[in-house]
Amino acid sequence: MLSWVGLVARLVTGGVWIAAGVLKLPEPSSSVRAVRAYQILPEAVVPTVGYLLPLVEVVVGVCLVLGVLVRFNAAVSAVLFLVFILGIASVWARGIEIDCGCFGGGGAKEGATAEYPWEIARDAGLMLLSLWLVWRPRSPYAADNLLFPEPERSTDVETEPIH
Repeated sequence: MLSWVGLVARLVTGGVWIAAGVLKLPEPSSSVRAVRAYQILPEAVVPTVGYLLPLVEVVVGVCLVLGVLVRFNAAVSAVLFLVFILGIASVWARGIEIDCGCFGGGGAKEGATAEYPWEIARDAGLMLLSLWLVWRPRSPYAADNLLFPEPERSTDVETEPIH
């Protein structure tokens, strides 16, 4: 039963990453604008992060959906969600109102603070699913099952006859 939880966690988390990344790919300047809006990173690295983030999101998402290197990709996923939670909490604490840029867009947005609790809760839930996969990376229909098969457990145990 627990392995099926892993399958759902892989598909949900991976699907969210794919959607987030694919929606940003057509307009990379929006992703750069979203990263800049958080006012956390030095300007010299903002474009690099903005351009690479959608690609990383798609790769992590595809790997999770296919079940490739699940523990590693789930760890990357959990770290990214933690960074996003801290970023949203940071702008909230500083009174900055921005579109999180999670699924495209980004930049200043009036009234955005009302969305921050939901965004943090969503990312926290997805981070927990990712951490589940770090803890229990094996699940049905994962490529890892073919790439890294579990050793067969021996059932040949000598026992003494009962008299």
